[in-house]
Amino acid sequence: MNLQSYNDQDLVKVYITGNEDGLQELLRRHKSKIYTSIYLLVKDQYLAEDIFQDAFIKVINTLRSGRYNEEGKFLPWVMRIAHNLVIDYFRKEKRTPIITSSDGMDVFNMLHFYDESAEDRMLRDQTHKDLKAMIHLLPDEQKEVLLMRHYADLSFKEIADLTDVSINTALGRMRYALSNLRKMLKTKEMTYKG
Repeated sequence: MNLQSYNDQDLVKVYITGNEDGLQELLRRHKSKIYTSIYLLVKDQYLAEDIFQDAFIKVINTLRSGRYNEEGKFLPWVMRIAHNLVIDYFRKEKRTPIITSSDGMDVFNMLHFYDESAEDRMLRDQTHKDLKAMIHLLPDEQKEVLLMRHYADLSFKEIADLTDVSINTALGRMRYALSNLRKMLKTKEMTYKG
């Protein structure tokens, strides 16, 4: 059986009926595009491989349980799963960039502008929690662009390519996200004052 001539939907059916070759062909066909999209976000080969594997475990579980219903849209569906896993990773890790000096020391560990008081530290921690909660309230498209831009440090061109929208749409979503965060912050400040 030459599966290379099958379309994605037929390969999904072949796999669901018990032939592992259907999934192997889907993997062969789409692995590099899916892996590359993950790698562009996380910029770490091993992490990208882990997330890629997690994505395909979800794909396999969904297909085996009979819950797959993305008629003819296999690749966008898998890309969305991978994307969500990357965003989950950034949410959990809240990565901060490491800037090293010429001798390899982390610059942020060397800088002590002032001794932070317990009160300052509590205020900073609360602000971070509040901001995370507000980001969580944003519509998915806005949240996604914000996380990709600030936590994954992607350009708007990369974000547009990965989310399959125009650069203007990605920029617009970012603008709306920031505008919505400002409104939420103002509402919160009024709550504190009132």
